[in-house]
Amino acid sequence: MSVVASPEESPDSTQRIDSFNGEQSVYFVPFRWWKDAQESTPSESADKREVLYTATTGSSYGGPMKLINNIFNSDILFDLRREGDGLQNGETGEASVSGRDFALVSSDMWLQALKWHHDDKNNEKSVKNLSAGGVDRGDVYPVQLRLSVVQETNSLAVKICKKDNSVECFRRACKIFSLDSEQLRIWDISGKTTLFFENDLNNSKDCQQQTDQEMLLELQIYGLSDSIKLKESKKEDGTTQQTNGITNGVNGGTMFRFGRSNSLSFLGKAGEAGTLGLTGLQNLGNTCFMNSSLQCLAHTPKLVDFFLGEYSREINLENPLGMKGEIALAFGDLLRSLWAPGASTVAPRTFKAKLARFAPQFTGFNQHDSQELLAFLLDGLHEDLNRVKNKPYVEAKDGDGRPDEEVADEYWRNHVARNDSIIVDVCQGQYKSTLVCPICKKVSVMFDPFMYLSLPLPCTSMRTMDLTVMSPDGGSLPVSLTVNVPKFGKFEDLQKALVTACSLPDDETLLVTEVYNNRILRFLEEPTDSLTLIRDGDKLVVYRLKKDADNSPLIVFMHQKLEEQLILGKSSPTWKAFGIPLVSRLSDVENGFDVENMYLKLLSSFKMPTELFTENLENPVEEEAIDKAVTDGTTSIEDTNSTNVKETTESLPNPDPVLRLYLTDDRGSSIESEILKEKPVNIKSKRLNVLARWPVKELDVYDTCLLSSLPEVSKFGTKRPQETVSLYKCLEAFLKEEPLGPDDMWYCPGCKEHRQAIKKLDLWRLPEILVIHLKRFSYSRFMKNKLEAYVDFPIDGLDLSTYISYTNGQTTYRYMLYAISNHYGSMGGGHYTAYVHHGGDRWYDFDDSHVNQISQEKIKTSAAYVLFYKRLVENK
Repeated sequence: MSVVASPEESPDSTQRIDSFNGEQSVYFVPFRWWKDAQESTPSESADKREVLYTATTGSSYGGPMKLINNIFNSDILFDLRREGDGLQNGETGEASVSGRDFALVSSDMWLQALKWHHDDKNNEKSVKNLSAGGVDRGDVYPVQLRLSVVQETNSLAVKICKKDNSVECFRRACKIFSLDSEQLRIWDISGKTTLFFENDLNNSKDCQQQTDQEMLLELQIYGLSDSIKLKESKKEDGTTQQTNGITNGVNGGTMFRFGRSNSLSFLGKAGEAGTLGLTGLQNLGNTCFMNSSLQCLAHTPKLVDFFLGEYSREINLENPLGMKGEIALAFGDLLRSLWAPGASTVAPRTFKAKLARFAPQFTGFNQHDSQELLAFLLDGLHEDLNRVKNKPYVEAKDGDGRPDEEVADEYWRNHVARNDSIIVDVCQGQYKSTLVCPICKKVSVMFDPFMYLSLPLPCTSMRTMDLTVMSPDGGSLPVSLTVNVPKFGKFEDLQKALVTACSLPDDETLLVTEVYNNRILRFLEEPTDSLTLIRDGDKLVVYRLKKDADNSPLIVFMHQKLEEQLILGKSSPTWKAFGIPLVSRLSDVENGFDVENMYLKLLSSFKMPTELFTENLENPVEEEAIDKAVTDGTTSIEDTNSTNVKETTESLPNPDPVLRLYLTDDRGSSIESEILKEKPVNIKSKRLNVLARWPVKELDVYDTCLLSSLPEVSKFGTKRPQETVSLYKCLEAFLKEEPLGPDDMWYCPGCKEHRQAIKKLDLWRLPEILVIHLKRFSYSRFMKNKLEAYVDFPIDGLDLSTYISYTNGQTTYRYMLYAISNHYGSMGGGHYTAYVHHGGDRWYDFDDSHVNQISQEKIKTSAAYVLFYKRLVENK
């Protein structure tokens, strides 16, 4: 790096950009290596002028040229004479390039060339092992040069001092800059030396003494490391030869190999192998959602090339919708760090801080949606890089019967007139939106841009529920019923399904409850509540009741029986709850009612046939201890199970072998008083809770097993086959005609009213990079849900030719998958990862800081959330 005219740090965005460009390192690389990349992928640097320098032994420092034949004890002195000024990139003939030709390039140019060689290596079908070979951190090392401008001879005097460099770097510099072999030529493409001449000329006008000022330049030497190992292959005669490489002769026979086929792999920690771009991102605390999206974008082809180039020139500092270039700069710096050779795990703290500053919803360390982050980042990058400084006012016009092609082009021109960036160039497409009024049939056609497609998952949207239905008067046994309801429907949907399934007469109504531990836990009465509140393990009981215009109170019966239980090693009878609660309506309460008769009537259907009851009497159960305990009053009357009904008085009559009924509180958790026939019941609320305690012998008449049988809504642990849906089906569901929702009405210009119009979408213009968001998450007032359906998506041949409405001169609509953002787990948590294609059939799993190769067969999972496709180039 030159120490002259270095701009100072400033919070001002303009100076930040200048500083960013001014601080670029200068790389010293083999010229042939640089030319290979430039000839294949011409970039912005192709417009720059190359300046050719030839090394000579006459030193302008005075005295003869000091050679390096005394075991590197002397400083290296030589001149670089400027031979050619103004040669255009590419004018140098290929035959004239030797192994002693080198190039000075900026860090932008070096990264672009490095990436091209990496991609070229990956595309070689013969290459099967990415980790073979070696470009590690040792292949980039600094060498400090002292330069003085000699205007008289149009040359630079160069001194490489031992004191300025480490022993190893100086030793390598001696080999590279030796002049005792083939002529040394250096091509400056970075423009750094031209600045030296200009600065020196300006200084000489002010003070003649400034012409002898030394300038310090630090070169980053690349491609000439001793650590680069030569690949060798056997000839037919048994000798060895170097393969697919260009050799650079240095120091009279020492050969350093670097060529197009050299694998750009680096050595990570603990000997782990990796390649250019395979750099993990540290999880800063629930930032896996951010890391997943960043890795997908960091491997988007055109974006990588753009941000490895001089992208800062396109930053729009005047856009009020932008972020003064800060998001673009933060993303660009992060992407360069991820693509730096030999990079270890990167901690994206600076980017996270910028993100939180401009998008407060991502502040802190809570888990977020990777697609929401992606949407914000793409929009933010677009606004920061928008080439339009002054946006013209554009009024959207309806089609009014004009040809769609004309209207679509007009909309697109208007859009690009206000929005022109690399994001628009690469990621934005256009779809046609058609609205039809259901009343006057007015048709409105608009063409809107899109950054990504959010596709619904048309998997099974119904849910099967098992319930138990109780008769209204105990005239029949409970019935198990199965109904199908919308998976994300409301309680009113369940009510409708039950009315149909029960063939409910007009004089009856339904009461849906959840029963837990032999008591009613809740009444499902709110019609707008979500069905997602009902879990698969819940047990639902539906009571058929007579309609009552007066809304008479309900009476709810719970049951307990005496069971022998070991307490502290002793057998003790204890009350235990059992069975399904029974519910009835208290009609005509003014004339009095018999609670016990009502209860026994509801139980009548559970009575066992006479012959079965007689058979049970002939084989009595040993219950003398229980009978004696009941008679003597020694029974513990507190229920020990979860119902936990307790006495509220200090002493109650001793239990005897007869059925007794007690009033409980509203929750049924504690006894208030016993119900006696001679004492009327005081009804204080709309629901009367009664606890029935049974002696053993009287209960033998009833089938308690049948009374206690209660299925779950959906049997827990039942493994259901995973639903599978094609990506094409998702696309068809997105494009199908459907009415707008009641909360999304359209103002019809014909009716002058808001109407629930029919909407139809069509793909009109497809981008080069197609991002597809699978809508796995749904939100309701109470819960968030995730669809775990397996989406079968193409990898190498997504063909959208049958879904595009207008070809607009585009020759191909085939896409190849190159990245996936995955989400594992449930809503509100879970974990995000990314799968990225890295040449050939190689895929890598980016799991925060961990990067591992994964087979292509394993990348298609039900965790796929956002898919990244790039358009294929048609072979002519």
